[in-house]
Amino acid sequence: MYYVKKSVSLLATILLITMLTFLAFSIVPGDAAIVNLGTEATPEAVEALRGEMGLNDNVFVRFGRWFTGAVRGDFGLSTYYKVPVSDLISERIGISVRLAVLSLVIILFLSVPLAVLCTIKPDGIVGKIIMIINQICMSIPAFFLGMIVILVFGLWFAVFDIGGYVDVSENAYGFYSYMFYPALAIAIPKSAMVVKFLRSNIISELKKDYVNTLYMTGAGRVRVLLVHVLKNSLVPAITFLGIIAAEVMAGSVIIEQVFQIPGIGRLLVQSVGTRDYNVLQAIMLYIGTAVVTINFLVDLLYHVVDPTIDRRD
Repeated sequence: MYYVKKSVSLLATILLITMLTFLAFSIVPGDAAIVNLGTEATPEAVEALRGEMGLNDNVFVRFGRWFTGAVRGDFGLSTYYKVPVSDLISERIGISVRLAVLSLVIILFLSVPLAVLCTIKPDGIVGKIIMIINQICMSIPAFFLGMIVILVFGLWFAVFDIGGYVDVSENAYGFYSYMFYPALAIAIPKSAMVVKFLRSNIISELKKDYVNTLYMTGAGRVRVLLVHVLKNSLVPAITFLGIIAAEVMAGSVIIEQVFQIPGIGRLLVQSVGTRDYNVLQAIMLYIGTAVVTINFLVDLLYHVVDPTIDRRD
């Protein structure tokens, strides 16, 4: 029953996102026909193109036409690039997904060990240094952190070629070698958030009675921390990690611009400038669907970890 409720909720949310996405771009100022023809086009030419694009139909007819096409993966024609929107998206979506997955891997590799390290001796010098650096990393904007990564690794140490993006089909090693640095720029502030959250969970868990019982049996602090406390602390962190994953999937727009990566984020920025509404609608639908799908998967995972959750809903 839990899975049925969550599945229905997912489908209803995606439908709502679809409606809001279409309506939002239906009421924004600007005429796609004028953008397509230019400001010097005659009123007759503009009106003819509006009819051809279906812009003279009422909003419900246009939504029905767009929705049925979106279900089939057909988002119409890009008014700027003059190619199907689905082709534009398919060329770039894999790049953004790989960047997001690489960022999530880095987040896990950074955050879990650091959170554990600064709770072994919470009042020690190592723990204090980690938390100071952690607080700084949380406050740095993504675009500025991307510039710092370029400055340090691209200019000072010259370990990667700035703007030297290569497609994964041409050179997989070169692709991931380059993508590591934008992924690092995305991961650092998110890792800082996870470290702070997980550290709080671990400290709270260390105060529970079963930990004292383990100490009395002769178990050392490190063993108790790694074998018992960390496992229990990760359970409430699943939801938080899901939120982080959704943010990473949807939030690489600025980083893709900074590192000149031809992904969904960069296409989104370009489409805003050209008022390419068909592309914008498809990208926003992708982002919204990705976020709610990740949250859906997190709910399912949380239910696997804690089967009693359906009785508490």
